[in-house]
This record gives sequence, C-alpha cells and structure tokens, in this order.
Amino acid sequence: MDSQILTITIAIAALGAVLLVVIVLIARRGRRADAAATAQTTQLAQATEALARSQGEISGRLQALSENMVVSQATLNKTVEERLDAVSNRMGQSLQASAAKTAEGMGALQTRLAVIDQAQKNITELSSQVVSLQDILSNKQARGAFGQIQLNDLVIAALPPAAYAFEFTLSNRRRVDCLILLPNPPGPIGVDAKFPLEGYQALRAAIDEPARKAARRAFATDLLKHVGDIADRYIVPGETADSALMFVPSEAVYAEIHANFFDVLEKSYRAKVWIVSPTTLMATLHTVRAVLKDARMQEQAHLIQREVQLLLRDVGRLRKRTSNLEAHFARANADVREILISADKVVKRGEAIEDVQVADARPEGQAVPGLSRGRASDGATTGREDGDSPPLLSLDDLAAANRE
Repeated sequence: MDSQILTITIAIAALGAVLLVVIVLIARRGRRADAAATAQTTQLAQATEALARSQGEISGRLQALSENMVVSQATLNKTVEERLDAVSNRMGQSLQASAAKTAEGMGALQTRLAVIDQAQKNITELSSQVVSLQDILSNKQARGAFGQIQLNDLVIAALPPAAYAFEFTLSNRRRVDCLILLPNPPGPIGVDAKFPLEGYQALRAAIDEPARKAARRAFATDLLKHVGDIADRYIVPGETADSALMFVPSEAVYAEIHANFFDVLEKSYRAKVWIVSPTTLMATLHTVRAVLKDARMQEQAHLIQREVQLLLRDVGRLRKRTSNLEAHFARANADVREILISADKVVKRGEAIEDVQVADARPEGQAVPGLSRGRASDGATTGREDGDSPPLLSLDDLAAANRE
C-alpha cells in the first residue's frame, strides 16, 4: 500500500511540472498571439481547476486508503499475534511431549545399557572360563580327569551306590575308572574314559585334502589304540563281563566317530568295546538300573513266596473266624426269636388274666354265664350285639392259653 501512495504522489508531481512547462510556453507565445494565449490561458485555468479537483479527490481517497490500511494493519497484527500465540502453545506442548519422550527413551536406554554391561560382564567371565577350559583340555592329564569326573557324575546320578565302584583294581592289577557291578551273566562291566581331543582338533583344522587324510589316519590310530588298551586291560575272563565301555566325554567327537569312522566302529565291535557318549551312557545306565532291579527281585523271590504263604495262612484264619462269627450271629438270631415267642406268650397270659379280673368285678345280681370245664352251657350267650361287653373266657380257654 505504501508503494501505491508513493506512485500516485510522483504522478501528481510530474503532472504539475508538465503544467508549469505548458504555462511557460504559453507565456512565451503570448507575445505573438495574445488572443490565442488568452484562450489557452482560460483552458489552462480550467485544466488547472480540474487538476486541483482531481488532486483533492485523490487526497481524499489516499486518506481513506490510509485509514483502511491502518485498520487492516491492526487486524493483521491481531491475527498474527493470535496465530503466534497458538503456534507458541503448540510448540510448547510439542516440546514438553518431546522432552517427556526423550526422558523416557533415556531411561530405557540406561536400563538397556545396564543390561548390556551385565551381559558384558557375563561374557567376560565366560571368556575367562572358556580360556580356563581350553587350558584344562590342552593338558592330557587334566583332560583325563575332566572325562573321569563327568563319568562319575553320570554314574552317581543314574545308579544306586551299591551298583558301581570307582577306581576299582582288577585281578590283573589294572585300575578301571568305573566298574558297574552287574550280576552273572553278564557280570561286572568296566567303563574307562578316553578323550582323543588332539586328533579331533587336528582333523577339524585341516585345510586341504592331504592334511585331512593325515589327520583322519592319526585320529583313527588313536581310537584303535584306546580300544585295544580297554580290551586288553579291562576284560578279564571269569571276573568281568566279556565286553567293556569306552566313554568319550564329548558329543562332537562321538558324532564324528559315528559319522566318518565306520572301520573303527567295526573293529571296536569285534573287540567287544562299545564306544559311548554322555547321552548314550545315560541311556545305558538306565538299562543297567532296570537289570539290577530285576536281578534283585529274582534274588528276593523266595522271600516273596514266603510272605505270600504267610498271607494265605492269615487269609484262611480270617475266613475261619468269620465263619465262627456268622454262627454266633445265627445263634443270636435264634435266641432273639425264642425271646419274642416267650414275650408273646406272656402278653397273651396277661390279657387272659386281665379279662378274668374284669369278669370278677361285675355288679352283684348281674347275670353271669355258667362256668364249667367244658364249653359254655346251652343257656350262655355266645354272641353279642354292638355295644355289649366282650365275651368272658372259660376255664378251658385259659387252660389252652397256658398250654400255648
């Protein structure tokens, strides 16, 4: 709006300048043509007057326009202020919500960082344990002790204490890691722990075919040596069973043997040395436990038979005593029946006596039927009408009631 006012002002100034130039030209030409000048002066005066009126109208319009601009500016400022306030409120709310979410996220992040720190500590401890385990497995004696401890834990968890013996010395002066005490047949079975870890690691570390073949050959040689040692040392005819167990305390080594060394397995079968892992040994020990339980049941069979005989004897005695009790109940029932019969007799006698007493208590002068040792006389009334007293009993009736 300010630029429009400035443009109109410049236009008016230019028009005024043009009018002055025209006046100057008319004045110069006035000398030559006064009449024409006078007419032109009149026209110029009229034009000047019209220009003045136009300038007044323009000034009024400019003033109205200025007032409208002031009102519009005030309305615009108010609208802008209201919108700025709304934007400020929304920005404040958004900032508060963002701050709350940020705080919540920071709390969750701190919790996760604490969990990560704990996990890092656990990983560090596990790494140290893995390093210590590697140190243990790198030493042959420590590796053998590791396998023997694992064997002992499995046997203790699966069998009763009387079913095994650790570090048992046989008659050939060989000490087996564990001897499972099974009855004959098959007899005690020796279990020896072997851990051919070096050959297995060399086999896993082989990068080409020649190295792999050499590692396979060395690994098979170690396995067959262990199988031969167990067969020679821990299978004693007449003392142990004709087979033994070779415990490999690693499922990975056991899986490698069964997957790629069939010739070693066949030779171990022929030598009657069964290669087992922790899982298969646990299954074997559960089978041994069932065999031991069955053997103990057979050993105690005569005791069971004796207990059954005693039980049958007790049952016979109980039946006899039950029969006696039944006889007592039958006798008691008979006695109760006899008592009821006697009670009925007493009741009948009492009723007869009561009838006699009633008959004796009749008023004097009342007709009393004649009594005789037989039935009532011909003149006696044998029947009665409704409302009469019941008939009196005769002596024969009383005698008959006594006999009953």
